Amino acid sequence: MNRTAPALALAVAMAGLAITASGLAAEDRAADVNARLGRGINLGNALEAPEIGAWGMELEESYFDEIAQAGFDSVRIPIRWSAHAARSAPYAIDPGFFKHVDWAIDQALSRGLLAVVNFHHIEELYADPEGERGRFLALWRQVAERYQDRPDGLVFEILNEPHGNLGVEPWNDLIPEALAVIRESNPDRVVIVGPAPWNGFRGLADLKLPEGDRNLIATFHYYEPFPFTHQGASWVEGSGDWLGTTWEATEEQRSAVAEAFDQVASWADRHGRPVYLGEFGAYSRADEASRQRWTAFVAREAERRGFSWAYWEFGSGFGAFDRQSGRWREGLLRALVPDSARLRSR
Repeated sequence: MNRTAPALALAVAMAGLAITASGLAAEDRAADVNARLGRGINLGNALEAPEIGAWGMELEESYFDEIAQAGFDSVRIPIRWSAHAARSAPYAIDPGFFKHVDWAIDQALSRGLLAVVNFHHIEELYADPEGERGRFLALWRQVAERYQDRPDGLVFEILNEPHGNLGVEPWNDLIPEALAVIRESNPDRVVIVGPAPWNGFRGLADLKLPEGDRNLIATFHYYEPFPFTHQGASWVEGSGDWLGTTWEATEEQRSAVAEAFDQVASWADRHGRPVYLGEFGAYSRADEASRQRWTAFVAREAERRGFSWAYWEFGSGFGAFDRQSGRWREGLLRALVPDSARLRSR
C-alpha cells in the first residue's frame, strides 16, 4: 500500500490518545483509517446507476489491478441500494445485487485497497425524508449486518450529498439514527459523514456529529469553480455556455482553493475530526491542460492539510483511466499520483 507522506502526517497530527491494551482508541482509529484511505479514486457510474450497466460502466477485475498498481490507496464505491430493494417492509435488498457489491469489496480488499461503500442517489429520501426514513434505516441495517465481519479496511459512508428536502436540520436529525443502526452490528466500524447540502464545504459549519462517537470521518466534496469543472456536462442546465473556461493556476484561482480548504481544516481542528475529500474532478469537456493543473493543485492542497481524498472518477466522463485503450490518461494520473509506481516502472 502506498503510504504517502501527507497521509502519514495525518495519522500523527490527528491521533491524540494513547494506544490501549484493547487496541486503538476511537480518535486514533478514525485517524488511522483516514490516513490509510490516502489517495483514492471513485468507481463512479457503475453500481450507482439505475441498473448495472445502464450508464455504460461495469466494474472489471482488471480495474482494481490498475488502481492498485498505479499507487492509489483506496476506492470509493458509490451504490444505489434503493434501486435494488423492495418498496414494502422489511425492504429486502436483492440477494443478487448484494453479491455484486460483495465482489467489488473483495476485489478491493484483496489488493490492499481500502473500500468505501455509500448510499448514493437515494432520490426518494431526498424528496421525502420523513416518509422514507424507515426504509433508509432498514436498508442500512441489512448492509451493516452483511458486512459486520469484514476487516476495518471497509469503511461505511452514510449518504452521498444530502439535498432537496433533506436539508440541514432533517439531515442532522437523521445522522444519529443511522449511526445507531450501524452501531448495532458494527460498534467500531469507521463511518464517513458529510454535510447538507450536497456535501459542500460551507455546510460543515452546520453539520452536527454525535460527540460520543469518535469513529467518524467528516467528508466534503469540491467542484469549484463549477463553470470550469462542469462545463459541457449534459446533466447541468446551461453548462454549454461555459465551454472554453480554463483554469490557469492564477494567484486568485489558487487562493480560492486554499481559502476553502483552510476553512475545512479549521473546522476539523475545532472538532477533532479527520477529513476525507470524497469527490473532486473536472469534466472531460474542459481542456486537458487545465484539468491537470486544477486536479494536481486540489490534490496537493488536500494532502498538505492532512485530508485523504478520492478523485471523481475512474473511467467515465471525468475518468482518469481510458477504458477503450486500457491505459491511464498519464497527465491526470501524474496530477493525482505524481510518484506513481506504474509511471516509475515504464
